[in-house]
Amino acid sequence: MSKCATASRDLDEPLAGTAATAKTWLLLEQPGPWGAKALTASHLDPEVGRALEAAAEGTGVRVALIRRPGRHADSHPSARRRVYVAHTVPGNTWLRGHVTDRPQELLDLDFAALGAGDHGGFGTPHTGDPLALVCTNGKRDRCCALLGRPLAAELAASGETGAWEVTHLGGHRFSPTLLVLPYGYAYGRAGQAAVKEILDGVRTGRVVTEGCRGSSAWDRPGQAAELAVRTATGEDAAGALSVVGTDGTAPRWDVTVAHGDGRRWRVTVTQGAALPPRPESCGAALATPARMDVVAVRPITRGAVQEIPATVTSE
Repeated sequence: MSKCATASRDLDEPLAGTAATAKTWLLLEQPGPWGAKALTASHLDPEVGRALEAAAEGTGVRVALIRRPGRHADSHPSARRRVYVAHTVPGNTWLRGHVTDRPQELLDLDFAALGAGDHGGFGTPHTGDPLALVCTNGKRDRCCALLGRPLAAELAASGETGAWEVTHLGGHRFSPTLLVLPYGYAYGRAGQAAVKEILDGVRTGRVVTEGCRGSSAWDRPGQAAELAVRTATGEDAAGALSVVGTDGTAPRWDVTVAHGDGRRWRVTVTQGAALPPRPESCGAALATPARMDVVAVRPITRGAVQEIPATVTSE
């Protein structure tokens, strides 16, 4: 039984504000089995994996392994590997692809520049289907394998050429989880029909908010705030909104969300504890994970904040 995901679903734990944070994603194809810490526990040279982790630290870049859906025999294929790099900040969103037979060449990349949105000419622009990266690493959490692998296989069988398995997106209890690129929105408790709708939205430059955990470009309060503005206004254009300021510290923030047309909103977000206790991953002790609650969304008009009496929450 997929215990942590079942408990989270049964308790209707909010999804907003739970996405992994990364302004830029570096994805390396690595077939075969993955261990719990896949960058150093797979058929990738562990020295290369450790060096990639170290190079990415503090740069805004997150490194993950990907593989095509299907069986993953314990073999050492010599095929060349796909590499994707994606920057997810609105106004400078891009996705580029590359093929390599030398993963160590990725260590020559300028990770600080990648995190800042400068690809430096690496790879070529991706022109195919959007990427649907489904977390399937059963060594990290069995829910990801039990729920993620069937979803990834269904997407591939349905003709989604951008379907990949990915090592770790966080939030095992929201399985099946996926990240969609180029825009960088994460989703939880996703079924095939919902993912098809999400991907159709990406193809037309739209964001589906149902089941969305947030954009990896923002921190957790920013993720919840941006989704709340989308819900309150009906705005679904992918690059329309940006988080331009955050005041305060846990457990309360005032987040400023800006629209490309000049409108702004002040969103109050509070951090609470998800109750009653539940396992954050399979086999873990019961805990009360943090949750982001949106308590107000207020348009900013001519330098002033216009109060809206209705309360908006992240649930």
